Amino acid sequence: MLRWTRTVGITIVVVLVAIVGLYFTLAKAAAPAAGQAFKAEGGLVEFTPGGKLKQPVGYREWVFIGTPLTPNELNDGHATFPEFHNVYIDPGSFAYWRKTGKFRDGTVIIKDLVGVGYKKAPSGNGYFEGDYTGMEAAIKDSKRFKDEPGNWAYFDFGSKQPLKEDAAKKPTAACNACHQ
Repeated sequence: MLRWTRTVGITIVVVLVAIVGLYFTLAKAAAPAAGQAFKAEGGLVEFTPGGKLKQPVGYREWVFIGTPLTPNELNDGHATFPEFHNVYIDPGSFAYWRKTGKFRDGTVIIKDLVGVGYKKAPSGNGYFEGDYTGMEAAIKDSKRFKDEPGNWAYFDFGSKQPLKEDAAKKPTAACNACHQ
């Protein structure tokens, strides 16, 4: 039987402190450095050595935000963005936004662009999705995009198939006015 002594008590405290220290060291090592590629739940977001965003994967497993549509028919035939925009956000950033009402550093939002297909279906008249036409992304990163308003940058992988494998950051004026 082990006798409780001062030495045994001190040994237990030292071991517990070491375990806690190791835990925090490993947690910090596993966390991505700001401005580098980071793992968002559901997929990996990476940048090329030249600073282009690689086409995201797995984002359709993320939180689906919604599908805005501004069809030409409701905009005098000239909608700026006449397609469906299926919008996804990484789950961790969505949870943070729900809790705080703010987007955290590292937020990734992906937008699938889908044309308007049929306007009549057995269920009735309406707007139904057509062909997949493109993908865009918005990323908040205070290190990589420190000079951009709100630290957001926007990327466009094209609007016809096949999409580009990677995309350069769009000029601030091209996107930020609508996203402020």
